[in-house]
Amino acid sequence: PANYSLVMPDTNPSLFPICIAADGDGYELSMGRWSRRLATLFLDFAGHANDEKVLDVGCGTGSLAFALAARAPESRITGIDFSQAYVDFARRRSTQARVTFETGDACAMPYADKSFDRVLSLLVLHYVREPKKAIAEMRRVARPGAAVAATVWDARGGFVGNRIFFDTAAALDPGAEKNRTRYYTHPMTRPGELAAAWHEAGLADVREGYLTIRMEFADFADYWAPMTGKDGPLAAYVNSLETAPRERFRTALNAAYCGGEADGPRSFAASAWAVRGTAP
Repeated sequence: PANYSLVMPDTNPSLFPICIAADGDGYELSMGRWSRRLATLFLDFAGHANDEKVLDVGCGTGSLAFALAARAPESRITGIDFSQAYVDFARRRSTQARVTFETGDACAMPYADKSFDRVLSLLVLHYVREPKKAIAEMRRVARPGAAVAATVWDARGGFVGNRIFFDTAAALDPGAEKNRTRYYTHPMTRPGELAAAWHEAGLADVREGYLTIRMEFADFADYWAPMTGKDGPLAAYVNSLETAPRERFRTALNAAYCGGEADGPRSFAASAWAVRGTAP
């Protein structure tokens, strides 16, 4: 659809087609509320210091940039994202001139070599079609001695809420098996894959981490709501269904969410791989 900022490969060759970025409010509901939680753990792992020039690659609606700005009140933070909708949303939220957001491609960033003191990426490298290009770019724009770090969801083994969704879909719909396979085999989501890519990029002092948050939902309606929007792979699948199979899927997913008990609050673990290295 024309109102999607990120749709098919010919529109955005750097991203998988199931990654749809339509609306900042939609992203906040589907992922922003969780990426903010992960951002705090990621900054503990990746490190931060005051009075740095920091790049947030794949900034989305600004979760990491704003978390960093709160911790480092004198740092200058630049966020870059392919989605104009997300960049516009982040700009509206920004109240400080030192925190800026720009539209651009992670695989071809418009910044000079060795221009940032720290280069970070939260939950985007698994959606980049050529992640090694993006990692090379992250290294290129990092000054010698700068920390270069990233984190992505452990989609196959550590992302319970999404696993419930894709396993239920695949059980009902043979066509959904392809969606599940594509989601679980995204690059940079397997054990050790991020660290191997960091070594291959020539980054030094490579260190791995594993970060876990909890995703809390008030009830099934809260869990289901983001899937009725336009942002992300879950909504993309739900929107592809006709009325009858969509209702059948919703009923089965409700049962999976409830797990044999009455509808109500649920807390699911969500874990992410993390890596940090130093630019030579």
